[in-house]
Amino acid sequence: MIVLGIETSCDETGVAIYDSQSGLLADCLYSQIGIHAKYGGVIPELASRDHIRKTLPLVQQAIAEAGIENADIEGVAYTSGPGLIGALLVGASLGRSLGLAWDVPTIGVHHMEGHLLAPMLEKTPPKFPFVALLVSGGHTQLVQVDGIGKYKLLGESLDDAAGEAFDKVGKMLGLPYPGGPHVAKLALQGRNGQFEFPRPMTNRPGLDFSFSGLKTFVRNTIADHSDEDGNLDPQVRADVAKAFEDAVVSTLAIKCRRALEQTGLQTLIIAGGVSANVHLREVLEQAMEKVGGKLFYAQPKYCTDNGAMIAYAGCQRLLAGEQEGLEINAQPRWSLESLPAIGD
Repeated sequence: MIVLGIETSCDETGVAIYDSQSGLLADCLYSQIGIHAKYGGVIPELASRDHIRKTLPLVQQAIAEAGIENADIEGVAYTSGPGLIGALLVGASLGRSLGLAWDVPTIGVHHMEGHLLAPMLEKTPPKFPFVALLVSGGHTQLVQVDGIGKYKLLGESLDDAAGEAFDKVGKMLGLPYPGGPHVAKLALQGRNGQFEFPRPMTNRPGLDFSFSGLKTFVRNTIADHSDEDGNLDPQVRADVAKAFEDAVVSTLAIKCRRALEQTGLQTLIIAGGVSANVHLREVLEQAMEKVGGKLFYAQPKYCTDNGAMIAYAGCQRLLAGEQEGLEINAQPRWSLESLPAIGD
């Protein structure tokens, strides 16, 4: 089955074509970073307008790159939520319209299910069951995954997600938007042991996360070490970035270990934008080696928002016989556990 996937949940327009027999045929992405950078964050109205301009041209580009015709497409998948409502409506409206025009089934895909299944695009995909750490700008969740749609939420962020904390700390340190990747890069210049930041909620049982207190701790540290004009020594700046990254990575690793112990599973996948963080991958690789487990993750380009993960997830559900009615669905808030299971 050849499926067109459309991702427009936030500030990246992704379009891809996935073939259940041959794999990924085309993957096109347009990032709005340049538009939102001067504001230091995503402006929803600007994001929606840019999706309107870019999505259909990317669809045409993807079809051309795949070397197929419109008539070859057998299904359309689009991100239905969670995300920015205006941005979601762009992809949902176009996805449903193309489905009607081509007389093929369409399916709304849960954005986080797309991330969760992104490692399935790799040559050696993980096998069910496993524990998934979904860690991005808007979500930090630990999920037990027994199959597609068979999800049990083990823990989640009670306030700022890890990716959101990275971006906000980047802003505190005067780094360009989005701050997360720049914090990680700056942390490479930091010195070990210069600062010791807390590992939030690791001294109590449970698998929930909280990063707002850590963010405040960073802000206070910056204020304490800045001069009278508010300037921070470049080396101290790098040391703060390193201490912050270490704290987040250590916290995530501790919670992942607990989740594996609680479920009795030995396979861990990490997905979402923060899963591209090299330090996080290294620490989790070492942790999994110690317990004889396996770690899986997607290529960096499939960690951030992309159409390939939506095309793949949508293809699996379309193959199982699911499809949308005539309505256009966009759900800015949508529980992962509410998704129907495949294969029951």
